[in-house]
Amino acid sequence: MKLMINAKMMKVAAAAALAAGRELYKRYEKFNRAEVKFKSSREIVTKADLASERIIKQMIKDNFPSHQILSEESGLSGQQSPYFWIVDPLDGTTNFSMHNPLWSISIALCYQGEVQLGIVFAPVLGEIFVAAKGAGAFLNGQPMKVSDKRAKAAINTFCHSSNLKDLKQALRYYEKQKLDNFDCRQLGSAAIELAYVASGRIESIGIPGANAWDVAAGVLLVSEAKGRVTDLLGQRWGLKSKGILASNGLDHAKLVRSWR
Repeated sequence: MKLMINAKMMKVAAAAALAAGRELYKRYEKFNRAEVKFKSSREIVTKADLASERIIKQMIKDNFPSHQILSEESGLSGQQSPYFWIVDPLDGTTNFSMHNPLWSISIALCYQGEVQLGIVFAPVLGEIFVAAKGAGAFLNGQPMKVSDKRAKAAINTFCHSSNLKDLKQALRYYEKQKLDNFDCRQLGSAAIELAYVASGRIESIGIPGANAWDVAAGVLLVSEAKGRVTDLLGQRWGLKSKGILASNGLDHAKLVRSWR
């Protein structure tokens, strides 16, 4: 599919990410963990998540009232449309709550189910990762690509949903990696981990139970940076996939086997 977005869409997406980032950064500097609320036994939400979501959704609605939006905190809104925004207003809420700078804002725009634009913004780090379908991936305006490291030189990361089955699968993967003497760790923001694969800082990220809002933008970043993205079985990734594996592509098949 050819690029089905325009300059206005890209401008609004970037402006929304930056505006939400400014609000989150102000809250981050004075954040009190007493604000934390649990939306499930393993997932937290803060007023900061909700404030960021309001900013992003309002900017999208003001500029594209006919577009549909899926956001982590409020779910699906708007009438059905070929244009479909996917928003994680604060990815890495736990990191945010403990003043760990590895948190981000993730915004993706899809057309007829295919991701066309992806933005991941890490405000504390001052880094914005952007990709457009067929146009490449960029970090603060500079082209980026996946690394050429493999095997023992690789840094592999993982994440998981709050589902106990997904947690157990992730722990089995982590055990395999560590027992085989590979570097494997969890950074706490799936969007940042995908952006780090795209920029060559790490070699892979695997996530059982990944939600579309966690990964949609990052998927395009990795793909446009010449990496590889599949589900955990090695099949084509889609918005309804239950897991994701993104890598520099050099040891992708081996990583798929490690997740079984």
